[in-house]
Amino acid sequence: MKGSRIRSTVDGISLYVEETGSGPSLVFIHEFAGDHRSWEPQLRHFGRRFRSVTYSARGYPPSDVPEDIAFYSQELAIQDCVDVISQLDLAPVHLVGLSMGGFCALHVARERPELVASATIGGVGYGAAYETREAFRRECETIARAFEEEGSAEVAKRYARGPSRVQFLNKDPRGHVEFETMLASHSSLGSALTMRGFQKERPSIFDFTDELAQLAVPLLIMVGDEDDGAIDASVALKRLIPTAGLAIFPRSGHTLNLEEPTRFNSILESFLLDVSVGAWSERDPRSRSNSTTGMDG
Repeated sequence: MKGSRIRSTVDGISLYVEETGSGPSLVFIHEFAGDHRSWEPQLRHFGRRFRSVTYSARGYPPSDVPEDIAFYSQELAIQDCVDVISQLDLAPVHLVGLSMGGFCALHVARERPELVASATIGGVGYGAAYETREAFRRECETIARAFEEEGSAEVAKRYARGPSRVQFLNKDPRGHVEFETMLASHSSLGSALTMRGFQKERPSIFDFTDELAQLAVPLLIMVGDEDDGAIDASVALKRLIPTAGLAIFPRSGHTLNLEEPTRFNSILESFLLDVSVGAWSERDPRSRSNSTTGMDG
């Protein structure tokens, strides 16, 4: 695995990047509780046929951990991803993001579609619903304070066993230990500022419905059927975006790529093949009807 660094074109923050393999470009963007190591099952699989790249977001060592909240936002995360694509000459790129990384992938596809061959987003939707938005923001602040006051090692003991993480624990205790240990090693400051600057302050995806309804980039949405914070938004995005497909994982939570790596890789690989041969098109408008059968006269 080759490691390197790039610098943000906006503020000079250094990001740690790893890549393996050759072929079409594939970039993996991690979730809040992960880092570049989160995608190891995917890098091993897709590195055989793709130039597979992942990186640690700002705030996640070995990337830089700026100490000012002004360096943390969804827009800066989007620009960081664009910088990775541009500086490594990856376009057109297939983007794959989970949760926080899924938001990033979706918005890169929305803002810079000329760079993106396809986008896959998993576990996206937390904080999107307007009616629960303030409760989500309060929880983000609580989590940020916990990282500041207790440190990552203590927070990981609870965060890694939340309602949408216990599925992973129950299926794969050994894999879950690795996940929890990784989370415990994160920068407490970087985690607190990411939670407060990116997670808490990001706009709802439903603020962009007009733009997303026009999205032409092939899109695959993945969600676990026990990931309650993401299900409704995932279904809504499927219905909104004409190029979207939706894969629902049974008896699964939030950490899809680690919890169900074989299923995740298989579905992603099938999607990438469809995109490569032009078989992933917009939804047939005849499938949109208020009638169940189309026989209502």
